[in-house]
Amino acid sequence: MLSSRVRLVRTTVQLVHSLIYNSSCSFMDLKALLSSLNDFASLSFAESWDNVGLLVEPSPPHTVNTLFLTNDLTEEVMKEALEKKADLILSYHPPIFQPMKRITWKTWKERLVIQALENRVAIYSPHTAYDAAPQGVNSWLAKGLGVCTSRPIHPSKAPNCPTEGTHRVEFNVDHTQDLDEVISTVKGISDVSVTSFSARTDDEEQTRISLNCSQQALMQVVAFLSQNRQLYQRTEILSLEKPLLLHTGMGRLCILDESVSLATMIERIKRHLKLSHVRLALGVGRTLESQVKTVALCAGSGSSVLRGTEADLYLTGEMSHHDILDTASQGINVILCEHSNTERGFLSDLRDMLGAHLENKINIILSETDRDPLHVV
Repeated sequence: MLSSRVRLVRTTVQLVHSLIYNSSCSFMDLKALLSSLNDFASLSFAESWDNVGLLVEPSPPHTVNTLFLTNDLTEEVMKEALEKKADLILSYHPPIFQPMKRITWKTWKERLVIQALENRVAIYSPHTAYDAAPQGVNSWLAKGLGVCTSRPIHPSKAPNCPTEGTHRVEFNVDHTQDLDEVISTVKGISDVSVTSFSARTDDEEQTRISLNCSQQALMQVVAFLSQNRQLYQRTEILSLEKPLLLHTGMGRLCILDESVSLATMIERIKRHLKLSHVRLALGVGRTLESQVKTVALCAGSGSSVLRGTEADLYLTGEMSHHDILDTASQGINVILCEHSNTERGFLSDLRDMLGAHLENKINIILSETDRDPLHVV
């Protein structure tokens, strides 16, 4: 009898806690939530080939009370999301990648779209935007290595240039040229901004013209300058690049504060990813006792990101057979953990970070059925 009462009290407490938690959450308009998600990690960080952002949208207005997090949106995961009354599914991997020519019940990805729309569930995918973000997947993966400093292997570029235009053209005008006519002509070209300042060349006072322009305007500027050999021979053309973001980008190059044996590093990685086994390719001339000081890592499929990076160890989810052979031949060890095993654990951190970022306005839950499709048997 006492045992039954204890179970009843525990169940009642859990129910009350759930009610209090859910009552503390409110709804967010989908568009407002998407804006907040972009503030958390800008979609501009994503690779150009990726398909990120809002992939499925119910007819507006659409409000979100429950945000459901998963690494992969399979049919089993969709069933779970619907049972848990999700209003928005954040699927790290985009379930829609290749263009769809029809939406029927024939393929599993088409069925996902149909079920989402029929049940008024939106689908959002951040994918490589979260890979690149300073607080994203790769930074989370680096936490399992031990105390280290890290930087992106391939830094992202800022979404915008600090100045207008794609090119800068600079040239000098001396006293033999009609300065007013030159400035008037280049200002007459659309998408051109002009500045001028005094310059001294070969002990002669001249005027330095600096203009920013678009790719299209560049051809018109060059055409004008080429008409005057004296101007054209003194012309410099610079391609304007967007500034690099030092803490944002693909992959991470991590330098440990203290080197450890490869065997120790393997155990750290397994513990961090909650795996009983990983796959290892020893670099030529290396053993389990070889020291590891520098680790290059990339969540998911890392060959293209890691290739050419100098390190003691490459850590990723998967690499091709020939890429592994090439890497090992350079004396670099390779640890493979399967694709999504290097990503999924991030979702627990993401739940907490989004809860704080969204000020706990909505309920955020993790999928319990999402898992890597490959198993060691």
